[in-house]
Amino acid sequence: MSVFWRIFRLMIFLVVTIKVANAACSNGTCKFLDECSSDADCGTGLYCFSCLTISRCVRSSATNQFKLLNNSLPFNKYAFLTTHNSFAIEGEPSHTGVPRLTFNNQEDNVTQQLNNGVRALMLDTYDFEGDVWLCHSFKGECHDFTAFEPATDTLREIEAFLSANPSEIVTVILEDYVKSPNGLTKVFTDAGLMKYWFPVSNMPKNGADWPLVSQMVANNQRLLVFTSIRSKEQSEGIAYQWNYMVENQYGDGGMKEGDCFNRGESSPLNDTSKSLVLVNYFRSVPLKPLACVQNSGSLIDMLQTCHTAAANRWANFVAVDYYKRSEGGGTFQAVDTSNGELLCGCNDVHSCLPGSACGTRSR
Repeated sequence: MSVFWRIFRLMIFLVVTIKVANAACSNGTCKFLDECSSDADCGTGLYCFSCLTISRCVRSSATNQFKLLNNSLPFNKYAFLTTHNSFAIEGEPSHTGVPRLTFNNQEDNVTQQLNNGVRALMLDTYDFEGDVWLCHSFKGECHDFTAFEPATDTLREIEAFLSANPSEIVTVILEDYVKSPNGLTKVFTDAGLMKYWFPVSNMPKNGADWPLVSQMVANNQRLLVFTSIRSKEQSEGIAYQWNYMVENQYGDGGMKEGDCFNRGESSPLNDTSKSLVLVNYFRSVPLKPLACVQNSGSLIDMLQTCHTAAANRWANFVAVDYYKRSEGGGTFQAVDTSNGELLCGCNDVHSCLPGSACGTRSR
């Protein structure tokens, strides 16, 4: 047989093999990391996504650690998926009548984020048009072309979620530029969120444990709000973020392999008088096509690095852009890692289940 025909037959064999492999699963039967052609091919909790190359079924939602295990530990013994600039949503229509000229950080709306297991939202609040808006700034101010929507719109989505999910807790972390007196109190009140408010008086000082999650749920104190303005803890009863948590450097400075250090406003990461740890892992300017890579193995590596820097404490909040984009488990697996380490010393929260080899070492 000629070399030509051998090569031709080999090519036919490869084409058929690839087609058979691609046809091996469909209509919801494809499993984690199987190749796929559409979301409909993937099983429950997965969606079809291409990270630069081949489309595979990857995770689309977070593990609910409370339902998997229990909610009987202090709040600071759990980890939560956190979206950076949760409001900066791709496709959000203009609310000012002026085309928006700024970047996006997420693809899902806030309701979808919460339904997929996001439990902490980072929002930028500004005075704008006589109200409080969620906005990117230009020269420190909110403008028609950088504004996303009135804060009340997003806060009402949070209220609807808390109302429909009476055992869930949501944390809101505000990069706060609101100067109007009681401006934040007004929008949280207008959105119907004050009935869920976790009071500053119940927040622990000097690194003590937080109340049990089960107690927070029983008392319906299921909304934690932190502001970046110190004075509002006294004037409006909104917790000053860095009285209660440490946070690593955000943006490109926080993505250097093997290096994890505090942002300027935060005390050092090893300050154990603050009982919550926030780890940022996102670029200064979001690059959507690369988010799937940064949200995967390198994110978990950074959690390990920050664990060491934070006096051997695992992240309670893991903040990312484009949270669903990954090469597989992505941000959901990263939070599972942090929860596993926090809850039982295992590197996956699913390994904490009774009967698992690692679960027998449960703390």
